[in-house]
Amino acid sequence: MSLEPGQSVEVFHGSLIRVVVETWPEGVREIVRHPGAAAIVAFDGDDVVLIRQLRQSIRAETLEVPAGILDVEGESAEECAVRELREESGYTAHDVEPLGVVHTSLGFTNERIELFVCEAERGDGPEDEGIELVTMSFEDALHAVSDGRITDAKSVAALLLARNRRG
Repeated sequence: MSLEPGQSVEVFHGSLIRVVVETWPEGVREIVRHPGAAAIVAFDGDDVVLIRQLRQSIRAETLEVPAGILDVEGESAEECAVRELREESGYTAHDVEPLGVVHTSLGFTNERIELFVCEAERGDGPEDEGIELVTMSFEDALHAVSDGRITDAKSVAALLLARNRRG
C-alpha cells in the first residue's frame, strides 16, 4: 500500500486551509490541509472553563473547551493552548499536561488537535472575541457531553480524556 498519491494538485489556497485533489490507486480524494490546533481543559477547582460561541459552519452556538489554530510562528501546541485559554476566557494556566491527540475527520482533512489539561486561575476576563465564558462543574460538563449539549469533537474527546486523568 502506497503512502503517497500518484498525483496531487492544489485547487484552493486560503488564509487558513488548502484543498488538494489527490489521485490514489483506490480513486480520487479531495483533501483539506489544515495547520493543526490545540485545545485545553482548564479546571478551576471542581469547575471546568468552557466557552460558548457562534460557529458559522453549522449555524449554531456551541459549547466548547478553549482552543485555537497553530498560527503563531514558532509557538508549540502547549503554548497555543495556554494562549487561547487566556484570550478566550481570561484564565491563566498552570500545571499543564498533555492529554493526547485527535484527528477531527480523517476522511477528508489532516487536521490534528493536540489536547491538554491544566489547573487555572481566573484573570481579567476574555478578550472581545464574540465569545461567552461559561463555567460549570466537571460533572455537569460530562453530562453535557452525554446529553448532546456538547457535540464538538475536540471538546468531547478532551473532556472524556480529562475524566480518565482525574479518576
